[in-house]
Amino acid sequence: MEIEGGYRDPLRTLGEAGYQLWQEVFEVGGLWISARTDIHLLQMVCELLDRREILREEFLADPTERKINMSLLETEKLIQSSLSLLGFTPSDRSRLGLAEVKAKSKLEELMERRATRSERLQDGDS
Repeated sequence: MEIEGGYRDPLRTLGEAGYQLWQEVFEVGGLWISARTDIHLLQMVCELLDRREILREEFLADPTERKINMSLLETEKLIQSSLSLLGFTPSDRSRLGLAEVKAKSKLEELMERRATRSERLQDGDS
C-alpha cells in the first residue's frame, strides 16, 4: 500500500527535528503509511520530536530540574509509542503484516547456489 498522492507537506510548521522525521517517514514508511488516516498522528509525533529537542536543551542547561526531566521522559515515551503505532519497529511492521525484505549477502547467495547444485547432483545419482 503506497502513500496516496505521494509526498504531503506537513499540516503545520515543524522545527528541524520534526521536519527531518517527516521527510524520513515519507522515504521509508511509504509502503504502509496512509496520507488519509495516518497524517495527523505523524504530524503529532513530529511536533513531539520538536518539543523533545527544546526540553533536551533545557535539561542540558539544568539537569537537576525535576519538572523538565519528567517532561522530557514523558515526551520520549509518547514519541516511542507513536512511532510504534505508525509501524516503525520490526515487531510493529510484523504485526501489521508487513514483511521486511533482507538483501542476501554474496556469501549467502554462493552458499545457496552450492546447496542447490549439491541437491541436483544427489538427485542425478539416485
